[in-house]
Amino acid sequence: MEQTIKYIREKIQDFQPEIGIILGSGLGDFADAFDSIKISYNDIPGFEKSAVQGHKGQLVFAEVNGKKVVMMQGRYHFYEGYSMQTVTYPVKVMKKLGVKTLIVTNAAGAVNENFTPGDLMFITDHINLMGTNPLIGKNDDTLGTRFPDMSEVYSKELIAKAEKIAADLKISYQKGVYIATTGPSYETPAEIKMFRMFGGSAVGMSTAPEAIIANYCGLKVLGISCLTNYAAGVSETPLNHQEVIETADKVKESFKTLLAEFIKEI
Repeated sequence: MEQTIKYIREKIQDFQPEIGIILGSGLGDFADAFDSIKISYNDIPGFEKSAVQGHKGQLVFAEVNGKKVVMMQGRYHFYEGYSMQTVTYPVKVMKKLGVKTLIVTNAAGAVNENFTPGDLMFITDHINLMGTNPLIGKNDDTLGTRFPDMSEVYSKELIAKAEKIAADLKISYQKGVYIATTGPSYETPAEIKMFRMFGGSAVGMSTAPEAIIANYCGLKVLGISCLTNYAAGVSETPLNHQEVIETADKVKESFKTLLAEFIKEI
């Protein structure tokens, strides 16, 4: 961690990020609109390379609407074979750099049959079905307590602000519970039926580990899912990653407008 922070500090000098953003599949373009300092994951001690389509694999430091922001263009996934520690390491780095608020985004499948691909969903809570927890192992007392409370992982205050902004911008949105699975296979229709019985609204293969660590580190979290497809069994169409990228591409202008305005307001 000391090597990681030292390397990044040398690159960004006195830039002090206060907001962190994890940009999910197909949503990375948001970071390209600003004058920035870009650092490839390949060059940062302690970081690994992300090889998933739609992920550039770099940290982007930029001023967005008067706020200093660090953005992850691409994230690590558990299904790539990385440990939970590797998956969540960048969130710990953000905390060490001074970040107070984390906006975590993803592409997800709609479990709620009343939701539609192309909708944005503010995450109110999650159900971690990944079979493990990123806090397993020796605890780092400089980051958080051994047994963190999980009553409000996703800040109600930030959700309320995001809702108001979306309404003002006339951007349609949903709210709901995100189900996190390991992937990389998509879920079966029977699993989706079970998730719906659990109260799940959307399903994906990320976000929960990062949100757990952010909460553990004392960061306020806003989670946004871009619903890119119906989950298995909701429609007859077979699922594929290309559809995820294409749908995210169609709605990214609304997403970018919402995100920029939200950053301005917090």
